Amino acid sequence: MKHKKIVFVCSGNTCRSPMAEAAFRKELKRRKISWYKVQSAGVNAKEGTPMNPEAQKALSEAKIPYSESFKSSLLTQKTVDEAMAVICMTRDLCDLIPGKSVMSFYELTGKDIPDPFGQGIDAYRVTLRNIRECIPTIISRLGLEVKED
Repeated sequence: MKHKKIVFVCSGNTCRSPMAEAAFRKELKRRKISWYKVQSAGVNAKEGTPMNPEAQKALSEAKIPYSESFKSSLLTQKTVDEAMAVICMTRDLCDLIPGKSVMSFYELTGKDIPDPFGQGIDAYRVTLRNIRECIPTIISRLGLEVKED
């Protein structure tokens, strides 16, 4: 069975979307939901940039595993076309991406995820908490729950 792709998108792919990728992957694993590949990208990403250290710290504090070798990726049309869901952190990012699978956190959960860049570790902690609070709703809205027979 081929894995279905879920892509989280922000601007630079160093803060919000990598945190969402890691948190979503952890929750899918905890729920034993497989056959989904989770990744992240940025609409203005500089390829190969490491994850923001404050994003890493927030993930570590929350005991959410992430790849130490994470490098940012620029969102491509190929990635959008291959994804079952492209989830933008804010509504305005959706306007930049053509594709039927493109949706926003707001569309799915009623909440945008603003960029914490340059605001200190507390902003990253709040951002991660907001992302994590939205994940159960996203899983439900995408129909990813494991069905009991």
